Amino acid sequence: MINKILAGVDEVGRGCLAGPVISCAVILRKSINKKFLKDSKTIPFKERIKIAEHIKKNSWYAIGSASVNEIDKYNIFNATLLSMERAIKKLKKKPHLFLIDGTHAPKKLKNSKTIIKGDQKIKCISAASIVAKAYRDLYMIRLGDKFPQYDWHKNFGYGTWKHLGALKKFGVTHFHRKSYRPVHNILSK
Repeated sequence: MINKILAGVDEVGRGCLAGPVISCAVILRKSINKKFLKDSKTIPFKERIKIAEHIKKNSWYAIGSASVNEIDKYNIFNATLLSMERAIKKLKKKPHLFLIDGTHAPKKLKNSKTIIKGDQKIKCISAASIVAKAYRDLYMIRLGDKFPQYDWHKNFGYGTWKHLGALKKFGVTHFHRKSYRPVHNILSK
């Protein structure tokens, strides 16, 4: 694909009990240092924040999200595709092809290819993964300042032992996904 402009697209937060699902679309510029680009889950938090800043300065990127209400209303699969669609739509530069991590692309998107474990194999998808994860992590940290009992500054909304314990003790916030079993079970008692 010589001279074709490629955009990587990835999402984060599908498995969380709280907070939005976030997607990012990235087109890398030639100035990017590709040695930093790998699966975001393998990069420690502080390093990931720095790398995300490097990516943002050396790419065209856009963030899309789907809210907790949209996740509960449409389910996480459809909300994820919605967040991807929003990121893709906001991208200022238009690529020839969107490379999307996983097995599904937004239905309206014609010029796309899905790649299983793309965040481990394709640099522009890795970059999208890093930016999306850094964005969502920082969002959950800010949210955690208002709800410190849920430990979101460490677990970022995932269902850790401490988060589940806090749910049982303090109840459900409007930032929790009520359609997710652990949250739903607490609401059903």
